Amino acid sequence: MTTFLYARVSTAEQTLDHQLTQAREAGFAIDDDHVIADHGVSGVATRLCEREQGKRLFDLLRHGDTLVVRWVDRLGRRYDDVVETIQHFMKKGVIVRTVINGFTFDGSTKDPMQKAIRDSLINFMAAMAQAQAEGARDMQRAGIALAKASDQKAYRGRKPSFTRQQVEKVLALAGQGAMNTSQIAKEVGLQRMAVTRIILNPANAKQQLATWAM
Repeated sequence: MTTFLYARVSTAEQTLDHQLTQAREAGFAIDDDHVIADHGVSGVATRLCEREQGKRLFDLLRHGDTLVVRWVDRLGRRYDDVVETIQHFMKKGVIVRTVINGFTFDGSTKDPMQKAIRDSLINFMAAMAQAQAEGARDMQRAGIALAKASDQKAYRGRKPSFTRQQVEKVLALAGQGAMNTSQIAKEVGLQRMAVTRIILNPANAKQQLATWAM
């Protein structure tokens, strides 16, 4: 039984070392030779099974192995792709675990209620991954159009009061559904209104960070 980390690095802001460090800090014992990564690959345009290292991952994983990912968006950014991929691995006897929030998806679950909760969570997280990708794409297009029309600097607005890590943590906690807005705000160190704006419009929050190169 082996623990593998799969990392997808699609932009200059993301690094393999960062994803590996986060996984190890979360308690996962991962050997360097068990780290599988694809670089410069879009989670929207390319399915995991179509990526160079993604294909290798499908061949490497065996019954009883554990697959660790920072979050489900590393597997893909399209709802159907993510759901099908996780279900495929679970049927193969592979346990899928996330670094953020420590979710575990285990195909050995027999209780129908637990299976329903597990599958609902997978579906929700897959839908969120696609929604975030679509929102970021739309905002990027709008930003490009705006930059062409006028000086980009004139439209930067107020510098965000949050960091990229805080945005990701807010969205992860909101997706888990175990904490209300005030509790999330206290957990991540932000004002409640800032947390509310992030949850209601995550794409806008990420665009603000991108505009300020944060």
